[in-house]
Amino acid sequence: MKFGETFREYQLKEQEGLKDKCSYVEYKRLKKVLKSCRSCKPLQDVCDDEREAANQHICQCQSCPLCDETFFSELMKEASDIIGCFSSRVRHLLHLHISSGMQRYLLQLRKCFRNDQQAMVEEGKMLIDYAAMNAIAIRKILKKYDKVHSSENGKNFRSKLQSEHIELLQSPWLIELGAFCLNLNGSDDRELHEISGQFSCDLNAMPPVMKMPLPDSRNLDYDLTCAICLDTVFNPYALTCGHLFCKSCACSAASVLIFQGLKNASQEAKCPICREAGVYTKAVHMLELDLLVKRRCKDYWTERMAAERVEVLKQTKEFWDLQTKYMIGY
Repeated sequence: MKFGETFREYQLKEQEGLKDKCSYVEYKRLKKVLKSCRSCKPLQDVCDDEREAANQHICQCQSCPLCDETFFSELMKEASDIIGCFSSRVRHLLHLHISSGMQRYLLQLRKCFRNDQQAMVEEGKMLIDYAAMNAIAIRKILKKYDKVHSSENGKNFRSKLQSEHIELLQSPWLIELGAFCLNLNGSDDRELHEISGQFSCDLNAMPPVMKMPLPDSRNLDYDLTCAICLDTVFNPYALTCGHLFCKSCACSAASVLIFQGLKNASQEAKCPICREAGVYTKAVHMLELDLLVKRRCKDYWTERMAAERVEVLKQTKEFWDLQTKYMIGY
């Protein structure tokens, strides 16, 4: 079965779930836009040798006004809507799973009247499928664009999605969703095992990695190594550029104290990997991933927690000593 038909069946299947609330790639319509393009039709009438020569003659940066007027602008909007919907839905789902204080008490009380865990499992399944299917649809339609126009504009557009942080498979919320699924694996419920089986994680590998199989028989690998301390991420944060770091390591790179947090980082502070500025203030705290590390690497997590507490106390003492000296004038 062709992907277009598979994607259409998926949309129809999920129309009572996510479809009314989330955007989808208009795969079928965008494919019609490509078919309506006449700028490349003269190439269809030449022989193979002439076609190859013509393809070599075409500039790799050349655009097609007939397609580009609607194609890339609409695909960018769709990708932005999809990543926004996905992030907000995952954030809400994880808020129900990891809560504290009065919120946790109210959620525990609500479980007496409704099966929230079952609803969370179903929501997790839908979100995994939603991310995978839309990501594949974007990749395939861009590949189709390059094939039709003998260009690399589709490939370049995908790089643009990555640079603007709206590439769905690079979203830190997808890693959090994977950690959430794996954290549910402690139950005997068959459905919980089914959803957690869509992800796998080996924290003892070199490097530690989380894997997600995609419907097109590819595996998506997420490296869980902090690029600063070169160890498995502890108390991890994902910067807006998508790179993962331990909180203490990220604070050190941003020149802020651990107890101050990344929100106090300067807008000029850059990611140690990609050197992009302004990526710290809206960093995502990866609570589910931290819980996964805590459960699967207890000794390592306990050791890192003790070391971080010692460092926080040291930094706090030095900070207030300096403030005291400043206030009294010596």
